[in-house]
Amino acid sequence: MHKPVDAPAAANPQAQASRLPLSRFKVIDLTLARAGPSCVRTLADWGADVIRVEPPPDTAEAGEVVGRRDGSDFQNLHRNKRAITLNLKTDEGREILMRLAEQADVVVENMRPGVTKRLGVDFDAVRKRNPRIVYGSISGFGQYGPYTARPSIDQIAQGMTGIMSVTGFPGQGPLRVGVAVTDIMAGAFLAQGILIALLDREVSGEGRWVQTSLLEAGIALMDFQATRWTMDKKVPPQEGNNHPTNTPMGLFPTADGFLNLAATSNKNFQKFCRLIDREKMASDPRFASSTLRGRNREALNELITSALRTKTSQQWSDIMVAEGMTCGPVYNVREVFADPQVEELRIKRAVTHSRLGEIDLIAQPCEITGFDRAIRTATPDLGEHNDEILRSLGYDEEAIEKLKAARVI
Repeated sequence: MHKPVDAPAAANPQAQASRLPLSRFKVIDLTLARAGPSCVRTLADWGADVIRVEPPPDTAEAGEVVGRRDGSDFQNLHRNKRAITLNLKTDEGREILMRLAEQADVVVENMRPGVTKRLGVDFDAVRKRNPRIVYGSISGFGQYGPYTARPSIDQIAQGMTGIMSVTGFPGQGPLRVGVAVTDIMAGAFLAQGILIALLDREVSGEGRWVQTSLLEAGIALMDFQATRWTMDKKVPPQEGNNHPTNTPMGLFPTADGFLNLAATSNKNFQKFCRLIDREKMASDPRFASSTLRGRNREALNELITSALRTKTSQQWSDIMVAEGMTCGPVYNVREVFADPQVEELRIKRAVTHSRLGEIDLIAQPCEITGFDRAIRTATPDLGEHNDEILRSLGYDEEAIEKLKAARVI
């Protein structure tokens, strides 16, 4: 396989960004929390000129962010951007935003439906100033329907999309996934939709409103579990660490821990039985096919567990990997980043922050040959680029000072 090679590092981050695939696009970032920032991060990491708009420092909204701005989560979400503060509740603040939108290709927001309209910065308002704008929105439940005005967060969406109903062990009640999966996936889906709309704009010349929601993202994430209902009319139960439809596949205890493994095809099951010195299982009529193994999974899992408890996780892993079997360890996060394959892929990347020094963040999970996915700049401070951005819109020093005095910025 061809290993992508990083592009030569540039001393100037802007020069480095100019060699990235999205460098010709300008994005206005009005996002909050996680879902919207996850979308914009993808665009910024691949070179888009992103201007993050935040409330001025003396507002309640800004106060909520200041305390966590230097935290790992905030730093990981908002790197590779420039930052301006604008009070969008003022006429002057809205006008500055509209001037930015006139020069932009994309606006992204994830406010509750109706808020951008009240502020006068919704899709229709922005499109009047820039008909080519691609406007991206994430909401909890969608831009229309009976739940439109309701607030939502990832945990609510996990509960309402079925994710919690299929997570956890049978009889122990629903369980949330340990990361904000609907936020993250809504951000990924919106980034994909924005890029599709930009491709269409090259042909049609028209801007589009791209919309998704935590509800839709969670349902899409359910994937085959969802279609087990829509097609088969089966309500998927909780299966713990067992795969919902394939056997044997899951997490099994060993002499010193656990091992993830899969041996679901007849060929692999026979090989697996030989490797764990239980060849009689391969000829047991209860386990003669995938369907029968699923039907008798409890008995099969007990036999596998008794065999695997005779060696350590590493010993079994070495045996399985040598024979081409699908298996793997169960890591905590520290162990993840100590793994030699993770180190080789270099998804952890360092960037230098003006106050925090060198910090390690998580890069984009895609490699594109000829482009570097290095993190170019750390998350900017609140309003760090106010003067620079305003000067680019034609505001002189006197006008900028008046905006500061009026608390517009």
